[in-house]
Amino acid sequence: MTSLTDEQLVEAYLNRGDERAFGLLVERHQERLFGYLMGMVRDRSIASDLFQETFLRAIQAMNARRGSYEQQGRWLAWVMRIARNAALDHLRSRKKWQDVSPGSDDEGPSFWDRLPDEAPDAASLLGRADLWEEVEAAIEQLPPEQREVVLMRHQSELTFREIAELTDVSINTALGRMRYALINLRKLMKPEWFTDEPASSPSRPAASQASSVS
Repeated sequence: MTSLTDEQLVEAYLNRGDERAFGLLVERHQERLFGYLMGMVRDRSIASDLFQETFLRAIQAMNARRGSYEQQGRWLAWVMRIARNAALDHLRSRKKWQDVSPGSDDEGPSFWDRLPDEAPDAASLLGRADLWEEVEAAIEQLPPEQREVVLMRHQSELTFREIAELTDVSINTALGRMRYALINLRKLMKPEWFTDEPASSPSRPAASQASSVS
């Protein structure tokens, strides 16, 4: 069953009530989802609660639409929207999130044309497992909307189109937020990080604190 696609696992859960299929979906994506939630709320206990809430909401939504549920894009993007809504509900309740309307990033040259030369260096460090704790600390200092797009792109591996749809902005705005995030990250990163050779190290910390929902 582990070789099945997300879509096939969803069908197995909806059509046959196979709870193992849903458990595999959770297991397959828990690190990405928990990493996103952890980056958003910056509290492991709260992130764990929101992780549980996300999959409970997903189960409820899928069961309510059993027989009429339709795949619209990737299942991960769909459940990421649920996770994002849960995180924003939490942040808004504590007045730690300010909605940002699409602005000047919608117009002008393309994202890559406007990106400063040093910004790609910052992007390359996002994949450095040996520096992940340091990079993660830098990401936490970004403005919320910039932090979110970095987490969605590099933690959850969503496309910019999916990020734009999830955050209800244009693709150019999503790209613009990434642009400014990389610029700000470059300022926060230490010069020696760019000269050190990547060390052989394990992948990013897994979402061990995120209990699976079965």
